[in-house]
Amino acid sequence: MNNNWKHYLTGAALSCLSLGATAEADALNLKVYGFVQADMIYDFKRVDPDWNDTLRVSTIPTTDGAYGDDGEFIFGVRQSRLGISANYGEDVTMLFEYELFGVSGDAGQTTPRLRHAWVTWKEIGAGQTWSNFMDIDIFPNTIDYWGPTGMVFYRNKQARYTFDAGEDEFSIAIEDPDTSITVGRFRDDSSCDINNPVSDCGSTIDEIVDKYNDIPDLTVRYRDNTDWGHWQLAGIARKLGYERTDTNDTDEEFGWGINASTSIKMLENDRLKLQVVYGEGIGNYMNDGGVDIAPDSADITTTGVEAVEMIGVVAYYDHYWSKQWSTSIGYSFNEIDTTEGQADNEYEKGQIAQVNLLHYPQDNVLIGGEIAWGEREDISGESGDDIRIQFSLKVSFDSNNLKLGLK
Repeated sequence: MNNNWKHYLTGAALSCLSLGATAEADALNLKVYGFVQADMIYDFKRVDPDWNDTLRVSTIPTTDGAYGDDGEFIFGVRQSRLGISANYGEDVTMLFEYELFGVSGDAGQTTPRLRHAWVTWKEIGAGQTWSNFMDIDIFPNTIDYWGPTGMVFYRNKQARYTFDAGEDEFSIAIEDPDTSITVGRFRDDSSCDINNPVSDCGSTIDEIVDKYNDIPDLTVRYRDNTDWGHWQLAGIARKLGYERTDTNDTDEEFGWGINASTSIKMLENDRLKLQVVYGEGIGNYMNDGGVDIAPDSADITTTGVEAVEMIGVVAYYDHYWSKQWSTSIGYSFNEIDTTEGQADNEYEKGQIAQVNLLHYPQDNVLIGGEIAWGEREDISGESGDDIRIQFSLKVSFDSNNLKLGLK
């Protein structure tokens, strides 16, 4: 077994056992679950090779041939997942989950990546899990990894309190305020003295403006569960702080957002899934594209930053032909109201459309195909699109709540 996996599984087991010391009256209910998914993809064009396992719209080039000639075949297993969940009665729960999809410094790698490390005691939850600002239940029944471009989708570190609302849900959380900032027009393409800039100074904004986060983000969520499905309304308030390292001046922008979503039962098993999100400085919480703050002008001597305005829309329909066949079809986009200080080649709008046919020949087995189209548009007006076909085989497993009976 890979040493990384030994380390992760050992840590998860010790976490479960430590719960036993604090809840002696209840037996430990433990479940090991996950799936192995093999993806076979033909990309009619090309995206950033670090992201070719999925159609992430922001990785579509707007320059022809940027990543080579059109056409690429990809095999991938990075969606595969392993998780452990546990509980002592109804008051104490734990979730520990990994996948193999490397991002950030591990982009392009098949390597363990933490999804959830979440514990709850009664109404209190802490750790990393879905942001309180999002609605995971509107994610469509698709097989591409990344999903709708305009969806609020973020697993964040947080502390959350969930109120007793009967069949409904009401929760408040403070979340990790990791602000994203773009370098805008100030690229490191020439020599420049920051303290004595010249008119054509091309130093990076990283040398001039640095983010700081001294208070957490605040999120509030209300969900009404009904006979016809559910609707949810969530809000976020953020302090987006920055400082100029050349002058030591500090300032902040106010970020905010409203996210409205619903899943509506249609026919016997179908679902119509809708979401609209709007705000300023919420790019970090979006599934793809956008930043939180950006330079407000192209003048390096006077520039400040401003919260970037954004809208995102999701509309998908999940249809079940029978217990063994399903189709999901839908469209999503997000669009940014960019600033004067952002560079011409930065992301302004992204959109994606998907349709699939999935087959469930037996319990825990999925096999199917999907067609996806995506388009990216830059501030300059340059655009690029991509079409890909994906075939996947997914086999899930579940220990079915094995009772260890620890006392």
